[in-house]
Amino acid sequence: MPSNDVRILLQAAVPTLAVGAIAAVVSGVVVGGKGAVGAVVAAVITILFMGIGLYVLQRTAKSLPQLFQMMGLMLYAAQILLLFVFLTVFKNTTLFHPRAFAFTLIATTLAWIAAQTRAHMKAKILYVEPDSSAGSKPEKSGHSS
Repeated sequence: MPSNDVRILLQAAVPTLAVGAIAAVVSGVVVGGKGAVGAVVAAVITILFMGIGLYVLQRTAKSLPQLFQMMGLMLYAAQILLLFVFLTVFKNTTLFHPRAFAFTLIATTLAWIAAQTRAHMKAKILYVEPDSSAGSKPEKSGHSS
């Protein structure tokens, strides 16, 4: 992963982790231990889904730029489907508090989107990568007598 992509990933993941930690503390105080567990699970799911999505989109943009928009739409549909599957599997769970999970999932997703948007706006990303071999000719290093 190029350094610019890692920087954007970190600039989105760190605020999301902070929001998840705050939500875990608040959920733990309000609901108890199961609320804290629900908040932590939601934060981890958000970071995993969004991080993998960012990675896939960055790779698609570099290798197949003509498919970037379609891949983005397909990726968001896949993320929603995977979240639906997760919610269906854990519908009647007693491992965590479902409301704490839901509110934290919304809060961390919004935090990720805002942080990623901010990171993209601040990044100085070239839209067209200059080709160094086309514009310049190599210099000869021989000496003239």
